[in-house]
Amino acid sequence: MEGRDDQALAALIRRRWRVGAVLTAVMMVAYFGFILLVAFGKDTAGTLLADDRISVGIILGAAVIVIAPVLTAIYVRWANRHHDPAIAALRKPAP
Repeated sequence: MEGRDDQALAALIRRRWRVGAVLTAVMMVAYFGFILLVAFGKDTAGTLLADDRISVGIILGAAVIVIAPVLTAIYVRWANRHHDPAIAALRKPAP
């Protein structure tokens, strides 16, 4: 029994790392993509939209700020629905 529980726990840990790595990669792509756009695509970032009232850079900057709590919410929801119940099941004493 113990070996099976250890394997199940190891699988849960790997899955948690995968989910975290994917969400981290999404955040990094968004952030560094925005930084690279501002650094090397100034004309694109400075393009005005909405009757010349707001730039593409401002919209994308706001999107980068918004994506962080959205990704955090995605992780919390995943953990509450999948990870935490699986951990609780492993903690139950064997009959």
